Amino acid sequence: MTDPTLSLVAVNAGLGDPSSTRLLIDRLADAAVDEFGADRVTVEVVDLRDLAVDIARSMISGFVLGDAREAIALVHEADGLVVATPVFNASYSGLFKSFFDLVEVDRIQGKPVLVAATGGSPRHSMVLDHAIRPLFSYLRAVVVPTGVYAAAEDWAGTSGDTAQLSDRIRRAAAELAAAMRAARPDLRTDRGAAVGDRTTAATGADATRTALEAEGIANFAKLLGDNA
Repeated sequence: MTDPTLSLVAVNAGLGDPSSTRLLIDRLADAAVDEFGADRVTVEVVDLRDLAVDIARSMISGFVLGDAREAIALVHEADGLVVATPVFNASYSGLFKSFFDLVEVDRIQGKPVLVAATGGSPRHSMVLDHAIRPLFSYLRAVVVPTGVYAAAEDWAGTSGDTAQLSDRIRRAAAELAAAMRAARPDLRTDRGAAVGDRTTAATGADATRTALEAEGIANFAKLLGDNA
């Protein structure tokens, strides 16, 4: 029997080309694929800069229009999300917010989400917990414990802050993978043994939260050990 394939959708709100936000999205998605194996997960990247006009038209009309419709459908159907936005005025961008204003709350309830952001200064890192995490809590998604913020200096070299960024990316990707597995009880373990039949979305969400709580406790215990 062939194991089911998980779907991961990465939403990039970066406006530049090239974009540090897109670079962060790609690194996070690659790290998640490494956790599963390339044959176990498919990745779709949604670049919001290409959908800006359709997103604006959709907000005005009250209906999702044009290519934005397909992007929203990808988000609704995904097993997990990676989302990243540049920081504007100490919060997420208007384009990022407008896109997620179009999603149906019931369609992403219990969905595992990894949140990320980029900015020029490390001082904006709290945007993850003060703005982005509350947004997805309101949407009833399950946000993994580790958010990833990348300041300009994080891309500057191959040591120091860059090494720490790589560590955060790997830790966040591992948490996302664990949450996605927990939300899909029809998946098999690496040894091929069935871990259970598909249950209701509510049961999957409960399992996801349990896995995330365990991840959070483990991270906190590690932090205490490092600071001892």
